Parts: sequence; C-alpha cells; structure tokens
Amino acid sequence: MEYVKLNNGVEMPVLGFGVYQISDPEVCERAVGDALKIGYRSIDTAAAYGNEEAVGRAVRRSGVPREELFITTKLWISDAGYEPARKAFEESMRKLGLEYLDLYLIHQPYGDVYGSWRAMEELYREGRIRAIGVSNFYPDRLQDLILHNEVAPAVNQVETHPFHQQTAAAEFMRTKGVQIESWAPFAEGKNGLFSNEVLLAVAARYKKTVAQVVLRWLIQRGVVCIPKSVHAERIAENFDVFGFALDAEDMAVIASLDRPLKSIRWPCSPPVASLPNPVHLQNPVSGGPAGTATARDDMSSEINSLDSDLNLCYEKSELRPRPFSSC
Repeated sequence: MEYVKLNNGVEMPVLGFGVYQISDPEVCERAVGDALKIGYRSIDTAAAYGNEEAVGRAVRRSGVPREELFITTKLWISDAGYEPARKAFEESMRKLGLEYLDLYLIHQPYGDVYGSWRAMEELYREGRIRAIGVSNFYPDRLQDLILHNEVAPAVNQVETHPFHQQTAAAEFMRTKGVQIESWAPFAEGKNGLFSNEVLLAVAARYKKTVAQVVLRWLIQRGVVCIPKSVHAERIAENFDVFGFALDAEDMAVIASLDRPLKSIRWPCSPPVASLPNPVHLQNPVSGGPAGTATARDDMSSEINSLDSDLNLCYEKSELRPRPFSSC
C-alpha cells in the first residue's frame, strides 16, 4: 500500500474502499469485510449513506487492528452548525462503534459551514479526530474556509476521473496543502468509460483492466481514490494497482480525455444566491448569524430543488455529472 502524508503529518492510504449507494446492510457489511480481507485499510462512508453501522460491524469482525485502519465519514447538510455537528459526530461514532475517527469531512458546502468547522476543530484538538476536511468544495469556498479558520482542511473529496480531471482545482489544492481525493473515479461507469477505446488500448498494453489503469493514473497524479464494488473479484481487481506504473506517454494520452464543462459550475457549488438566506456564512470568531433553525430545516428541500435545476443545466452536457446532493 502507498500512502500520502496530509498537512498535519497523518498518513492516509492512497487507495481506499467506498460504500456510497450500498444501502443493503448485509451487502455493505460483506463488501467491507471482503475489502479488508483483500488488504484495503481505508474505508469511506458518510452519515447520508445510511450504512455506518454496517461498516462498523465489518470493521469489528475483520480482526484488523484499529491502528492499521483509516476510517472516514462525513457530516451531512441537515446537521450543519456547531451544536448539530457535535451531536452528529457522536451519532456517527456510535454507529461505527469507534473511539476515534481518522478523517471527518463536511459533506457539502452548505448551511452553517463555519459553525460545523469550529465543532470539528474542537474534536480534532480533543483527539477524537485525526484529520478534518471537506467534500465538494469549489476552490473559492475552500479558500474562504482556510482564510477564516485556524485549522486548514487536510482533504477535499471531489468528483475526479479521466473525463472530469479537476486539473486547476487540484493545482489550487496542492498550493494550499490540501489533499485531493476522488469520488466516482470510474465516472460511475457512465459516458462509456469502460468501453473507451483510448483506455482499452492503454489497458491492453499493460495487460490490465480499464479500472486498474484509471486507478493507477489517478494515483500517479497524487489523487487518493475510493473505488466501490460489491463483487469480491472486482474489489480485488481494484486493489491490484501497485505492481505496475504508466509511462509518461500513456499518462498524457489519458489526460487528453478531459472534457471541461465550460460555462457550467461545479455540481457541488451552486450560486450562493440560490441558497436559503442566511445559512451560508457564520463568523468563525463571534458566531454571527448562523441562519434560523427553519432555514437549516429547509436546506434539504432546497438542495433537492437545486438538483432539478442542475439536471436541466446538464441536459446539453455530454458528461451530465452527478447532481451534487447525492455525491
């Protein structure tokens, strides 16, 4: 296993196992158990996935020493704010059955982000979390969070794959010491990724699968990956990416597949004006206006309505990336 060192010195496996959309508890537990047997040591879940308990059971039954594991979960929009975030963290820990967490992420850049971050900073200083970060934060939101807080995010988990490479965002994160992590490394299997002629040709040269080539390409770019599968053979295949390396020419060939979404905002960063007022900012020092409880309660329904708007925007896009509320 290869590791990356986060901005606070914590080491994180460059390859992990994701459990998004594995809603059946038995299937999730079995898949995580298979992953741990194969050699994965990083598991990525979220409160919004509804499978933290299944992940916790698999971890306990695996027999893998806790210190060898790197467990990530995420704070959902409905729990944004200082007090809600503290409570949500404790609930996630109860479901996971853990005494400490390796990485805790703000799942989406909405609601009282600053209140949530203050709670996470406290938990980090208390030793309950080894590293804190964010997910789906556009560079401007990431910059704002860094400038107005003492602890900078260690990780930003964003959609990253050969068709949506996030090159500029990745470079920005690098300059700020924030590790980029990819969700949907296979573009969710859409846009013909597994049948793409360029990727098939590269895979044939190395006698590997397209999935293995894509993961290797991301890893060589310094991107942490969390592929998902419920099939043991695929889980094993995705783990077998450390015995070869892509040469510079093939790295460049895959890079040519990028399809920038011109004039379309990142799916997880809609205009602030679209969000309920005043939930988007809270002064990190004084507390400031955090938005009413009603505004926070309305967030989920507002996000769902924004999903529809974004889908309309993507109708003319070849990529049609995942609506932001589901990533």
